[in-house]
Amino acid sequence: ANRVDSFRQKMASGRRFFVGGNWKMNGNKESIDGIVKFLTAEPLPTEIDVVVSPPSLYVPYVRDKLPREIGVAAQNCYKEPKGAFTGEISPEMIKDVGADWVILGHSERRSKFGESDELIGQKVGYALKAGLKVIACIGELLAEREAGKTEEVVIRQMKAIVDNVGEHWNSIVIAYEPVWAIGTGATATPEQAQQVHVLLRQWLRVQVSSDVALKTRIIYGGTSKK
Repeated sequence: ANRVDSFRQKMASGRRFFVGGNWKMNGNKESIDGIVKFLTAEPLPTEIDVVVSPPSLYVPYVRDKLPREIGVAAQNCYKEPKGAFTGEISPEMIKDVGADWVILGHSERRSKFGESDELIGQKVGYALKAGLKVIACIGELLAEREAGKTEEVVIRQMKAIVDNVGEHWNSIVIAYEPVWAIGTGATATPEQAQQVHVLLRQWLRVQVSSDVALKTRIIYGGTSKK
């Protein structure tokens, strides 16, 4: 019954379903061609937004291969249009090669590359202002969940993002990705994910507006077995 109610609420809110695939540092032209063939074998449902995110080197290749109804995202970008930032790419560059999405705040960027909440918030704000749509990621570590700090962590991460969204709420998707359920073999239950989604939506209602809380898409971004 809860899932039926959730589906009805989603339909009433006008939120479109969203399915995203982050390829991380994987793939080559041969394997990409296989994925493209799979994605284009049958028409996709028109009520679902589908976005794929290849490594940055392959963004133009994928964009050229896929129909426009499938979005293409970069996996990261910086908060400046250009400059002496070796190894980085800008939102303007992403748009120039035809992509329209970017993933920001992924747990691997946070944990392995030391990106802070503040930096991620700044990057989200700049990417939105530059005209990209953003998949903004949040999520707690296993130790944080076991210590009962899930709410504290995800709200702290959300605040850094929300402070930079401005008037661009129609261009952002929030991905809750518990770090302990990404490539570890562990899986968050639908109930665990939904608990956090409800928390985030309630927080948005209080901190931003009821309209934003109702219409913002919040998705699960970890491993799933169902």
